[in-house]
Amino acid sequence: MLGLAAALAVALALTLAGCGGDAAPRGDRIAGRRLTIYTSLPFLGPSAASAEATLAGERMALAAHAGRVGRYRIALAPLDDATVSGGGWDPGQTNANARLAVRDPTTIGYLGDLNSGASAVSIPLLSRAGIPQISPTSTAVGLTSGGPEAEPGEPQKYYPTMRRTFARVVPSDRVQAAVQVALQRAAGCRRTYVLQDPEVDGTSEANSFAVAAQAARLPVTGPVQYDPRSASFGPVATAAAQSGADCVMISALDQDGAAALTEQVARAMPDARLFAGNELAQRAFYDPAAGGVPASLDGRLTMTVATLSIGDYPPAGRRFFHAYARRYGAWQPDAIFGYEAMSLMLDAISRATRDGRGAARRSRVIHRIFATRDRRSVLGTYSIDSDGDTTLHAYGVYHVRDGRLVFAGAIG
Repeated sequence: MLGLAAALAVALALTLAGCGGDAAPRGDRIAGRRLTIYTSLPFLGPSAASAEATLAGERMALAAHAGRVGRYRIALAPLDDATVSGGGWDPGQTNANARLAVRDPTTIGYLGDLNSGASAVSIPLLSRAGIPQISPTSTAVGLTSGGPEAEPGEPQKYYPTMRRTFARVVPSDRVQAAVQVALQRAAGCRRTYVLQDPEVDGTSEANSFAVAAQAARLPVTGPVQYDPRSASFGPVATAAAQSGADCVMISALDQDGAAALTEQVARAMPDARLFAGNELAQRAFYDPAAGGVPASLDGRLTMTVATLSIGDYPPAGRRFFHAYARRYGAWQPDAIFGYEAMSLMLDAISRATRDGRGAARRSRVIHRIFATRDRRSVLGTYSIDSDGDTTLHAYGVYHVRDGRLVFAGAIG
């Protein structure tokens, strides 16, 4: 289930979306020749490095278009959805960011959010206002579709007007779960103990894995939810050790103490293989120098990450990685998804305005996003389906060694 703070924020967003005030539509057609794309990312907390990399990718994509679509000048407006008190993304701040975009009559699109829980908060507000939204990294299944992996009422509760406005360029947790199951089967797992935090991200990842494991007849215990505010994860680790599982899956955000949890579980289960998903692809989780898991877990911890190796991308993707490295140094997994989220938004604006010669209407941009077919991009060739999901379906497999993610291959 959703974390309490996230659930309250979603309820608040739905309430605001159903009444007037900040969430009232400001008109479909945007007057003038300045269009604003907002991006909402957590620049504080464990995901700050990913947020900076995503923003860098977005800026590179905008620069590649010289900041324009025909006669329209495109402004990128970064917003921070994290707070010091929250230790990462914050529901109230995410609400404020979405309302700011809604109030701006020049808003043509919104990139975000990084976390699925934040997207669950922003989608209803933006959908009510008819603002196109593309997330680079939100993977929760229920944001776009129903099924056994989704929570009750998903995805309908996010779209108060019943019209879809949200798409993503990253494969969902449903795709990642199938990859995790294949990976764990290949590793010889006989039973997997699944631990999750209360966040939307952790819940979706854990539920999706459990569904995929059941279909593949991989025995699973859980998902078992842990309290990230616990002073010690000893009792959680003890329960996992007594379960008879030989593998453990951690589904969480690192702001919820996932590194400490993983360390204690590893001590309690010295022979178990450890697995984690895309949400934990942060230095704060895998690098001991940044407060992550200890080096003693090298060789035991395997992660699935949406980013592949440079060689798995088409020439445009390889050129992006080289350009990013020249400008910013070592690559960050989410940078290429930031680049593609912005690129898709700009492409949709261009198609919706006849290369910048016609009127700029939000509804037309939404239509063009969902009409995306066989798009050749830095990520490869993909389409956007009627739910807003990409047709890309590969995840990278990484081992954690010496505080780094070491690519082992791709599955998908």
